[in-house]
Amino acid sequence: MADFDEILSKVKEDKVEEIVLQFTDVIGSTKSVYFPVSQLNDSLENGTWFDGSSIEGFARIHESDMFLKPDPSTYAVFPWNPKTARFICDVFFPDGKPFSGDPRFILKKAVAKAKEKGFVFNTGPELEFFLFENPNGTVKPVPHDTGSYFDFSSRDLASNVRSKIVSFLSQLNVKVESSHHEVAFGQHEIDFEYRDALTTADRTLTFKQTVKSVASSFDLFASFMPKPVFGINGSGMHVHQSLSDLNGKNLFFDSSFKHGLSELAMQFIAGQLLHIKAMSAILSPTVNSYKRLVPGFEAPVNICWATINRSALIRVPRIFPGKESSARIELRCPDPSSNPYLAFAVMLEAGLDGIEKKLKPDKAVEEDVYDFSDEKLAELNISTLPFSLSLALTELEKDEVIKNALGEKLLESFLKAKKAECLEYNIQVSEWELKKYFHLF
Repeated sequence: MADFDEILSKVKEDKVEEIVLQFTDVIGSTKSVYFPVSQLNDSLENGTWFDGSSIEGFARIHESDMFLKPDPSTYAVFPWNPKTARFICDVFFPDGKPFSGDPRFILKKAVAKAKEKGFVFNTGPELEFFLFENPNGTVKPVPHDTGSYFDFSSRDLASNVRSKIVSFLSQLNVKVESSHHEVAFGQHEIDFEYRDALTTADRTLTFKQTVKSVASSFDLFASFMPKPVFGINGSGMHVHQSLSDLNGKNLFFDSSFKHGLSELAMQFIAGQLLHIKAMSAILSPTVNSYKRLVPGFEAPVNICWATINRSALIRVPRIFPGKESSARIELRCPDPSSNPYLAFAVMLEAGLDGIEKKLKPDKAVEEDVYDFSDEKLAELNISTLPFSLSLALTELEKDEVIKNALGEKLLESFLKAKKAECLEYNIQVSEWELKKYFHLF
């Protein structure tokens, strides 16, 4: 739907009255601006102006003017509000140049680099989330059910919620492949179609908004917070990845190699393992993220790869006969608080670096890495992810490949925002500290 006349005709056919333009700030929050449908033609042709100085990580006050350009391919009508349609946008400076701090631009830049090398980067995230009770509109971290992995009950409200989410996603042109209850109480997962990285990142924004809107209609609160409840599993965003050529042929499959993975795929894995400590700041970007990344709750913390072993950081899903086109790798450390545009961009850039340098990963580790002693981890050259956001930011500042992937403008804004978050967290006095120390000293 790149043709403006076609879009305007579709909008009229859909009886849309209001338009929403959406984009993300540097930390991944979705921003929106609304206007009547009568303004759409001008927005498509000339863009819509906004004050960039009010958006996290965008412009300084003396250079605040920026404009949004709707991407016609992202047009969709909200099923929960059929008179409103949205477009996902790119951000531009007044002179028409793309804003280098726009997360969507960062991913488009990485995708263009891959295309120059003859590659298309495909991703498929598995987003987990919690549904909490929401009495009288007050959020309490109380899971709405006591189900566990793959559980189903005809009396379980969650099955109705998930069915409605799947229905709405279908209306938003997001093809769902599966949905189910996850391990923890009140935790769920819905997986959608594997596509090129930019399309998938756009759909991740759509997915999150849909989940929250549907949950609210059931008087529930949906949260993508990585670790909202102590003592149970947190929410991850495992990301399946592969490279194809420009004609769609999967370049990760090669039957002559062990595991069915090509040499290119192994180089891609090696690149991600090399840069994963710096990538953690982007893939697990909150203080809370590192309360999920601990042993014992299915979250990988050891930097290694494997096939059947789910305790490894990167897993190679089984390739079934006749399904060679599905060859892919699964990175298991990201969580859904990450900005999908930035997450996919650094994954791609790290993998491309492995290809450019013809890196080779260490041998696959098929044992439960959580059971390894420190001595065995050292013997196998297995290190661990940073155990705090502060340490991850330090790793990011040392990694030129990941820094270059983000660009100077976005990197500066991201570091500023996240260092402030770490400082704010460090000066808090938690309930745990009061219980632990108040009467002790």
